Amino acid sequence: MSNSPISNRLVSDACPSGQDVGAPNGKIIWIIITAYQEAQTIEQVVRDALHESPYVAVIDDGSDDNTAQKAHDAGAHVLRHLFNLGQGAALQTGLSFALAEGANLIVTMDADGQHDPADIGRMAIELEAAQADVALGNRFSGQAIGISWRRRMILKCAWFLIRVTSGVAVSDSQIGLRLFSAHAARKLTIRQNRMAYASELIHQIVRLKLKIVEIPVSVTYTDYSIRKGQSGFNSINILIDLIVGKFVK
Repeated sequence: MSNSPISNRLVSDACPSGQDVGAPNGKIIWIIITAYQEAQTIEQVVRDALHESPYVAVIDDGSDDNTAQKAHDAGAHVLRHLFNLGQGAALQTGLSFALAEGANLIVTMDADGQHDPADIGRMAIELEAAQADVALGNRFSGQAIGISWRRRMILKCAWFLIRVTSGVAVSDSQIGLRLFSAHAARKLTIRQNRMAYASELIHQIVRLKLKIVEIPVSVTYTDYSIRKGQSGFNSINILIDLIVGKFVK
């Protein structure tokens, strides 16, 4: 397991009805949802995810609202950080948990409702077909509904920075919708707790010679997700984190 501090683990006693519809060759897909103060959206996000796999875990990153309880009530396994550590730390906790539970494939997604879990099955099938280790969603070759010009510009800057520093032309490195094989997840170690983890992941994938495939996906920016963390100001923070993350190890 991760070294991140975790308080009580709430394991749902509900019996989710998901049938792992997208899993190729009967493989177990765990869906990891990282969440902080997402009581408004987490129930619906969990329920939608359960349509794609019965194995859904929410990593509550120190929320002081009822995010954890709502996720539990919706049918997810819930792990809670004692305090807010950042999305990178929550993701590492989720990957470690899924591996310990025997996952063959691990999906990560955000809790604000911007990602469509219906994309997961296609991502799993295309990852297997390409014999890849990591599948990254790509909102620019798919649909990015409601994205602001400011955020699009910041994401393009992030693309340029990562291409220059890693040598890999990944179109959408900052997207939260990703799919990892268990092989890849075991090799990756996220040390950047905050948003710089996204560029750190790409650099590790390149260094470890893991194969990446990009899959067109849909991303919807709602008024809620923009207020919550998709604002232009937060986009600038992401860019700063990318630069700092490159030089601070």
